[in-house]
Order: sequence, then structure tokens, then C-alpha cells
Amino acid sequence: MLELKNIKTFYGNIQALKDVSIEISEGEIITLIGANGAGKSTTLMSICGIVPPRSGEILFMGKPIQDMAPNNIVSLGICQVPEGRRIFPFLTVAENLDMGAFLRKDKDEIKRDIEYIYELFPILAERRNQAGGTLSGGEQQMLAISRALMAKPRLLLMDEPSLGLAPLIVKQIFEIIKKINTENKTTIFLVEQNANMALKVAHRGYVMETGRVSMSDTAANLLANDEVRKAYLGI
Repeated sequence: MLELKNIKTFYGNIQALKDVSIEISEGEIITLIGANGAGKSTTLMSICGIVPPRSGEILFMGKPIQDMAPNNIVSLGICQVPEGRRIFPFLTVAENLDMGAFLRKDKDEIKRDIEYIYELFPILAERRNQAGGTLSGGEQQMLAISRALMAKPRLLLMDEPSLGLAPLIVKQIFEIIKKINTENKTTIFLVEQNANMALKVAHRGYVMETGRVSMSDTAANLLANDEVRKAYLGI
């Protein structure tokens, strides 16, 4: 579904990604783990066109997208849940969801999808007329995920969904990630510092160190790998 081939991405003269190659098949949950500053978020930004790669190729359903504008990439079916949630704080929950569906024209489907979101996150139904900025951190994360789902993505990019959340909420968020993957058949590329939780929900994983992919394997094998356990699982 998605293939990154030898991606090199820079911020000015500083190289953030060094020959990064990743493959994601339809229906998978793939996780990218690594230390802070390893280049995980830059990988997502390169995919969605915010920080385009300087060289290499990104293929979505076999077609190159590395030179496309971000809004055109969204229209293909790739949507990101950004780090830090980045909801619209002065818009209501319902208005945030409407913004997620901005590029869509299928009004009846949009209504059905909103109802599905409210079933997935009942607290958002209760807060539908409340300003996004007044929600708790966990509720804002639920809203950020929901806003992305309203774009009806085929591939959902998630950047640190557990960041700053209480353990109970983190568990709930990861359960929802699995549910979105199985019920909606949505392919998910998950960037996460909570390697333990990420590898437990993922099918396969990649480890990133200083802008390079240093390891890739099934999630189960990475969970059992001594190097991964020592470096990222605190074991």
C-alpha cells in the first residue's frame, strides 16, 4: 500500500532521514519506534508532504506522491493524527469533526460516519457542542483521532497518540486503534515512544536510530528482542 524507498529528508542543511525504506501492506498496523529525535515524526511529515524528501521515492498504491501537495495527499486517502493533538480549540467538537470531512462531498455518508464516531467515543457525543480547547487531554486525543477518521482515510498516520496521557486513557486509546484497524479495515502507521504498547497492537515494526531504520521484524519478535527490550522497553 505504501512504500518508502531510500528517503532523505533535510531541515535546511541538517539531514533528518538517511535512506529510510519502509513498506506497509493494506490492513496492517505498522509501528515505528525509537528514541526522541530519531526521525520518527519527520518520517510521517515526509509521507504527508509537510516536509518533502530531498531524494528517494514514496509510493502510495504504486503511484509516486513525494512531490504532491499535502491536501492532494489527503484526498488520496492518507490522513495524519498529529503529535500534540492539534485540534481546533475554539471550534466545538462537532465543528472539529466537520473540518475532518472538509474534502468530502458524500453528505449522507458523513452523517453515518459522525454517528459511528459518537459510538466509538461516547464522551464526544456528550461534548459535541463544547469547545475543543475545554476538553481533557485524553478527550482531545479522541477528537484528533476522530477528526482524522472523518476524512475516511485508507491509511491513518498516528504520531505519539499516547503522549502525556494517563495510563488508563493510553490503554483505551490503543484498544480503539485496534478496533479502527479491525472494524474499519483502516491501515495504520503508528509512531510511538511507548514501544511496549505499540508493539502489542502492531503486526510488524521498524526501529529508527538517528535517522536510519536499524531493525525491522514482526512485532512479536521485536518485543522479544534483547536489544529492543533493553533500549526501548526498560527491561
